[in-house]
Amino acid sequence: MTNRRRWECGPIAVSATLGVHRRGARDPAYRSAPDGSIWRAVHTPDGPGTIAVAAAAGAVVARAWGPGGPWLLDAAPAMVGEGDRPEDLVADDPVVRGLVDRAPGLRIGRTDRVWEALVAAILEQKVVGSEAYRAWRYLLRRYGEPAPGPVPADMRVPPPRSVWREITESDWHRSGLEPVRMRAVRAAAAVDVEVKSDVLTALRGVGPWTAAHARFRALGDPDAVPIGDYHTPSVVGTALIGERVDDAGMLELLEPYRGQRYRVIRLCEVVGGMPARRGPRMSTRDYRGF
Repeated sequence: MTNRRRWECGPIAVSATLGVHRRGARDPAYRSAPDGSIWRAVHTPDGPGTIAVAAAAGAVVARAWGPGGPWLLDAAPAMVGEGDRPEDLVADDPVVRGLVDRAPGLRIGRTDRVWEALVAAILEQKVVGSEAYRAWRYLLRRYGEPAPGPVPADMRVPPPRSVWREITESDWHRSGLEPVRMRAVRAAAAVDVEVKSDVLTALRGVGPWTAAHARFRALGDPDAVPIGDYHTPSVVGTALIGERVDDAGMLELLEPYRGQRYRVIRLCEVVGGMPARRGPRMSTRDYRGF
């Protein structure tokens, strides 16, 4: 069985599109290769798999390995946004139009792996990224399988939902996260979120912010707005009007683009970048010594 798939398509910025799945610079499940390809380790319905995706002269080429490889090849076009409709964003405002023009090929893809997106989002609740990424690395290295294929030895496939339920309290402690997120993960793991993705906020410990992060990654939702994010309002405000705003200000700025609000957020992130830091930063906490 072939482990390769190629399809003709319009311009797709593979790195920018798939970059939302990267959990820090040393994510065991994600690699950026020197040739520009993006490698992801994923636990699919058919088991662990690794996929490598690259743009190639008006086409996209995907290669995959492991029991989940065929599933990943079937899912590859959606993952890089082949079914996305960026033209649905009506950008009459010249600033937004400029963001669109400066991000050719940026798509909103969907992985159809709700649990993978949800559990990572739970780890990132109300903490700085470095704290969540540290825990993600530890837990994948402790409980994830080695990624199949010609990959670095430290690449790991995120464990399936059943394994997350069995992570010991001592290993949660060693990961550096506090018990509240352990309890949220365990509660969510008791539900098949792949078939109940429309009721994520009904889960214990899952609010609008967490649900939005799961929805735009797993379901390609172009309108998922992560209310309560530490950085996003400042990124959006700075990109659109040149000044920081709070959640209310961000929602006001995004209202003309309802239905495509996350697309505007992603454009602001990719093109506008992070605003200059001012004032105190969130501190990184470490519960391992408690």
